[in-house]
Amino acid sequence: MDKPVLSIRGLSTYFYLKDRTVKALDGVDIDLYSGRITALMGGSGSGKSVMSLSILGLIEKPGRVVKGSILLENIDLLALPERDMRRVRGAKIALIFQEPTNSLNPVIKVKDHLFEVNRRSGQPLERREAVSLFQDVLSRVGLRDTLKILESYPFELSGGMCQRIMVAMGLLAHSAVLIADEPTSSLDLTTQAAILKELSRLRDEGIGILLITHDLGVVAQMADDVYVINDGHIVEQGTVYEVFEAPQQEYTKLLLEKTHGID
Repeated sequence: MDKPVLSIRGLSTYFYLKDRTVKALDGVDIDLYSGRITALMGGSGSGKSVMSLSILGLIEKPGRVVKGSILLENIDLLALPERDMRRVRGAKIALIFQEPTNSLNPVIKVKDHLFEVNRRSGQPLERREAVSLFQDVLSRVGLRDTLKILESYPFELSGGMCQRIMVAMGLLAHSAVLIADEPTSSLDLTTQAAILKELSRLRDEGIGILLITHDLGVVAQMADDVYVINDGHIVEQGTVYEVFEAPQQEYTKLLLEKTHGID
């Protein structure tokens, strides 16, 4: 297999509370490859969403990445100053957040969010061409009346619509890596299918995708590789076939047996 586009080694992210220290991630190793979807699955509080925030340098106090390395194309993201990390976000790594209503600025129009993504992508387009592209990508994630949506503010749209806009932003980014944190949660089946189709297309175009989801059906359908996380540690890894057909760890077996208990 080729060299990973994103290689995480010994990643440890702790949260320093008044009475205790929570080791949300503790010595995590993950490799992400171009043209493959790698799923990260685990129970509530296992550390899944902390992973995406740690990769992008978005952990806030009382949390802190205390050790490890995150190599993106041989550059250690943990060693970059914040100014350089801002250039990485959106250009090198795109992120579809789990809570889109908290990620979109409510007083900035949808079109301006998309223009910013296009600008950061390194492939900026003329305004008319960009608007046409925006309409196309909004349609691909199941949105209608795209011109009206482009002129809308996020607070005027439903949570499901905002989530689809976040996915559209991820599709626009032309990044080497896409992190999708629960990209299909709270969406109807038709829209889920459209979004998963677009993720498959991005994989086919050579993007490395980290899929964080509680939906084991999505993992089985979409993933090439799977990592299972529990209490901040990777407890099992392998191809999707290996993990689903012949799990080695009791925790993985429990997850597979109790699919409705994962969130």
